[in-house]
Amino acid sequence: MLSERSKGFAAIITTREIWGASPLYYHAISEVPPLTILAHRTVWSLVFFLVILALQRRLGRIVPAVVGPDWRRVLVAAVLISSNWFLFIWAISVGRVVESSLGYYIMPLFSVVLGVVFLRERLALVQWLAVGLACAAVLVLTLGLGVAPWVSLALASTFAVYGLVKKRVSLGPFMSVAAEITVLTPLALAWLVHAGPGPGFGHDPVRTALLVGVGLITAVPLVTFAYGARRVGLATVGITMYLNPTLQFLCATVILAEPFTGWHLVAFAMIWLALALYASGLISATRAQGRAAAALVPNADAAIRGGYASRGPHD
Repeated sequence: MLSERSKGFAAIITTREIWGASPLYYHAISEVPPLTILAHRTVWSLVFFLVILALQRRLGRIVPAVVGPDWRRVLVAAVLISSNWFLFIWAISVGRVVESSLGYYIMPLFSVVLGVVFLRERLALVQWLAVGLACAAVLVLTLGLGVAPWVSLALASTFAVYGLVKKRVSLGPFMSVAAEITVLTPLALAWLVHAGPGPGFGHDPVRTALLVGVGLITAVPLVTFAYGARRVGLATVGITMYLNPTLQFLCATVILAEPFTGWHLVAFAMIWLALALYASGLISATRAQGRAAAALVPNADAAIRGGYASRGPHD
């Protein structure tokens, strides 16, 4: 029998693997226009979310989540995540998966900077070094290739800002994503009516299954991630996030045979070093918090024992 922690870790790894290998899935339907794929992803994701919520007997919470006090933040989050999804799908369709993987590598460092600017968080020296290395890597790639890696920057910034907005949403993570997809679905349906459901949909069983499946590979990882995140530590969740862009990078260079120049190698090496520094800072901070919590336990036990000792027999 696996422990709850082991089950949680397996769920997190499964989630990262699905996200990391997803370029291969989207590449298989790359002849379908990216906006059409996005529309299918939105509509079928909502179907799966509604099924899950119905099984949980929480279906009636969707409308209050969409029109409730957080509706403005839900709307902004919906715009950001749909933009991120579209950029990712488009990047795969035009053979720029290497750039998309770079975007998800630097996304945590974008989030760190947003935390400093908007949440007044403080960074350790090693974290500032990581951010500086990431900026230098982007500069190296820009000078080397003669153009800024705007796909990477757009993916990183939209997802980082999305995370910032989500911090201010009072809804739970699963319900908030369901609300965002609900907001986007009317637009998705309108696009499918206007542009059509895409080549082969409804006639080719394989193509139809693949387009319906984009909702499944969106909804299932969110469920497994929520399951795993409740059972493992925050540091584990944070460190495993790098598995996603690493698998994307391997898909791009090994399977899809995208070009990988010397400039890419230098930039990626700098990013990997930056992430190693960032991860070491995260692990050190987590250990320090653990030691501080452990130091409080004996004091708490002593206080409890003292409290019981001072009570009378009828207290």
